[in-house]
Amino acid sequence: MAGFDFAKGHEIAAAVAGGAVSARTVVEDALSTIRSRDQALNAFTDVTADRALAKADAIDSDRAAGKPVGPLAGVPFAVKNLFDVQGLRTRAGSKINRERPPSQHDSPLIQKMEAAGAVLVGALNMGEYAYDFTGENVHDGASRNPHDVTRMSGGSSGGSGSAVGGGLVPLALGSDTNGSIRVPSSFCGIFGLKPTYGRLSRARSFPFVVSFDHLGPFARCTRDLALSYDAMQGFDPEDAGSANRAAEPSLPQLARGIDGLRIAVAGGYFRKGAFPEALQATLHVCKALGVSREIELPEAERARAAGYVITTSEGATLHLDRLRQRAPDFDPATRDRLIAGAMIPASLVMKAQKFRRWYREQVLTLFNDVDVILAPATPCTAPAIGQQTFLLDDVEMPVRPNIGIYTQPISFIGLPVVAVPVPLKPMPIGVQVIAAPWREDIALRVAQHLEDMGAVVAPRPPLS
Repeated sequence: MAGFDFAKGHEIAAAVAGGAVSARTVVEDALSTIRSRDQALNAFTDVTADRALAKADAIDSDRAAGKPVGPLAGVPFAVKNLFDVQGLRTRAGSKINRERPPSQHDSPLIQKMEAAGAVLVGALNMGEYAYDFTGENVHDGASRNPHDVTRMSGGSSGGSGSAVGGGLVPLALGSDTNGSIRVPSSFCGIFGLKPTYGRLSRARSFPFVVSFDHLGPFARCTRDLALSYDAMQGFDPEDAGSANRAAEPSLPQLARGIDGLRIAVAGGYFRKGAFPEALQATLHVCKALGVSREIELPEAERARAAGYVITTSEGATLHLDRLRQRAPDFDPATRDRLIAGAMIPASLVMKAQKFRRWYREQVLTLFNDVDVILAPATPCTAPAIGQQTFLLDDVEMPVRPNIGIYTQPISFIGLPVVAVPVPLKPMPIGVQVIAAPWREDIALRVAQHLEDMGAVVAPRPPLS
């Protein structure tokens, strides 16, 4: 954005609210940036220019009339195309969903973001039906990594990671079932928040695994994560999984730093398979925080396996009619995994769910002694687009299912996580800051402290 290139959302909002710039100017610049950069990144599937300009004009009118314009006044944002956007078809990255009628209403999270003054500028590319870690889509093409367009953006919220990492928008919304906010954050070098399961409404978004699905924000700084997260909190009876819990603003807590917090790093499973850059990034964050204590999440490897069983089974159930009637219209990789999920015995799913309850109890016990657990977000920096295999502990393994080895044991039990970017060269990589349920404020405090120290930052990519 001219004058606001790679600006942070809170900086834009302050300028708009103070009259230093109009919301229309900010949005026009954002639309211009999307036109000039997105050809290389392929982050957007839809651009809502008329809507965005009308919203910007309304903000400017309110400001001129002395009315409040909100903490995100004039801040452009975009959403993964599984969010309902009035007037757009909710694709969820699929061919089949393009035949759906346009949505009649915005999702509640879009409504809340716009109520806070943010301006929706479009919908973003994603892996088909959110079953993806790569950011590659056979129908819309791969969303590309802004630090190296030959590499993956990560999935399934790849367009969200690419758009924020590439400076097209300061904020984006995505979903995270097994790691789909944290993986793109890691690969694209940005901040991402997966809240506690049930914290943010999923109403009017296309589901994948209802018992795992989370929605959350991406940003280029912790403060913007907190601003957007606070704007979206609140119980929603439209979402059966929404927690009937009062909003707990995180922004006022950011300045508290890490005093009094007990922080440990996950060992054992969370070192297994890690490339040197993942270990280096995690050690970097540990040193910055003065962390030497190491703990183990009990049976994390089994948690990942059980998570896969539930994911494929629930996902297959959701898509069973489409698989029967429209199998050739799926991405073959997605289709085959869903068909496999449909054949999992019910007894195995029940066993996985029983283990899930046990594992949650064991992990929650750890938070009696620590407040935060650190772990790698991904085993490596972004692989090349189309890369099929990599070496994990000297064993050749398929890339697509194994990018999420460190995120799946966490989302399996719905813990809140902030992914923070470590700006290694030539590619950034993320670290997970994991907290107890409902303690997003603590994870965000740690992220803000790291950012204040300069230990983590969203690096500006080389743009052509």
